[in-house]
This record gives sequence, C-alpha cells and structure tokens, in this order.
Amino acid sequence: MKKTAVGITVVGKDREGIVAAFTNFAFSKGGNIEKVNQNVIKGLFGMYLEVSFAETIDVKKFDADIQSLAKKEKMDVSTRHETNSQKNIAVLVTKEPLCLQTILANAKSLKGKISVIIGTQKTLGPLAKKAKIPFVTIDEKVQDKAEEKIIQVCKKYEIDLISLARYMRILSPNFVWRYPNRIINIHPSLLPAFPGASAYAQAFERGTKIVGVTSHYVTESLDQGPIIFQDSFKVDPNDTLEQMKSKGQKLEADTLLKAMKMHLENKLEVRWRKVHIKSK
Repeated sequence: MKKTAVGITVVGKDREGIVAAFTNFAFSKGGNIEKVNQNVIKGLFGMYLEVSFAETIDVKKFDADIQSLAKKEKMDVSTRHETNSQKNIAVLVTKEPLCLQTILANAKSLKGKISVIIGTQKTLGPLAKKAKIPFVTIDEKVQDKAEEKIIQVCKKYEIDLISLARYMRILSPNFVWRYPNRIINIHPSLLPAFPGASAYAQAFERGTKIVGVTSHYVTESLDQGPIIFQDSFKVDPNDTLEQMKSKGQKLEADTLLKAMKMHLENKLEVRWRKVHIKSK
C-alpha cells in the first residue's frame, strides 16, 4: 500500500516542549516520523517533520487540527501534502536578467508552473509582463520586513519551490526554515572557493584557469547548503573580466535551470547534508 506523506514546518520562539508537542500530534494521527530536522539560532526555533501514513488521511481535518495546535503553541506552522499536482514556483530576482530569461524561455520544460516573480526592484517587471506572470515588487530595505511580505506572497500562490535567480539579498533562518530544501540558489564559483558577491573579480585577479558555478539548496549558513549541480568552463588567457563574466552568467543560468528541473522531477534527495541523485 502506498504511503501518504506530509511535510510539517514549524517556526517560532524557542522553548521547551515544542518538539514533543508536534511529534506527539503526528503519532496521535497514526503517523510515522520519517525525517526530523531542528535548529535553534538566537532564540528562533525551526523544525521540519516528514510524517508518513499507511492510509489516506483527511487533509482538511489534519490541517485544521495542526493549526489549532500551532495557535496553542504560538508557532507558525505550514504543511505540504505530497500529491501529483503541478508544483508552484516563485522566482526571486533583483536586476540581472539572464537567469530569469533562461527560466522563462524554458518554462514549458519544467514540471511546475512559474506562479509569481518577486523582485527587489521593478527592473525585470517587463519580462514578467511579457510572459504573463504576476510580478510583485518588494523593495523594503529592512530584510526582516521584506521577508514577511515575501512569505505572504508565497502563501498566496501556494509556492512549492523558490528559485533565487541572482536575488542579491541574504535570506534569514526565519525564512529559510520555512522552505527546507525547497530554495535553490546559484553561485558564481565552485564552492567553497571564492565565496561572496565578487567571485568573478577574485577569480580574475588570481588568474583562474577554470571558472565554475554551483547550484545549491539554501540553508541558514551562507553559500554552505547541499550542492545540487556544478559546471565549469575554461578561461581563455585573452579574456577580459567582462568576457569571463558573460560566459559565467550564461553557465549560471543553465545550471540553475538544470537544478530546478532535477528538483521538480523528484530526482533529488538530501541525506546528511548531501544531495543524492535518485536512480529512478
């Protein structure tokens, strides 16, 4: 008999008894806990539970009951029920267009729907308009407030996957923990070498012979999340910094798209902070 799987994300102020409250809830519903991951940073608690059920459950009742528990425990809780329905994608951008252009050009090849594009400025709005995809500008300078608005947009569109298409902001644990292994970023380097925003300049200054890009899941540790896919290109000694950037940015876009496809096709599994590619 096929199992029914439910993903439960819990975020809020850390205190004793939270883990027990939600694991006991899962057991009371006849669930078996397949995965559990919890973190605490500066008083903020985050937990992800993956619970399986031998039989089909009443989704509406399950969600209503867990929200009642969430209210009682003063935690923000969301659930994901594994279905065959199309996945909803949010693409977060700033002003660099190539990653977004590549994703939009290949949208039909994705096993998911690009439901919304969220930008820190209006620069890429016309691309979204041409593709007939909602574009939401969140230009709030204080990142915590910006993330509150992004969370609301993601809830509205029932987002399953977030793609950071050169989104030039650092996401906080409060945000990241709500989408465990569901936020994909692209970094212009073969991590962990040349971290940070000036990766190409560092590589150019060091006379790098091969430049790579890394797609990875986002965690609370900057550029340290599980690596999904990496690629590289050889540097021509006569290349200028701008030429190297141009080659790198195209590879970034292609690598981000490939990582998104692999995720949406359910080919990836994260175990012990490493991404494993499923054979089937």
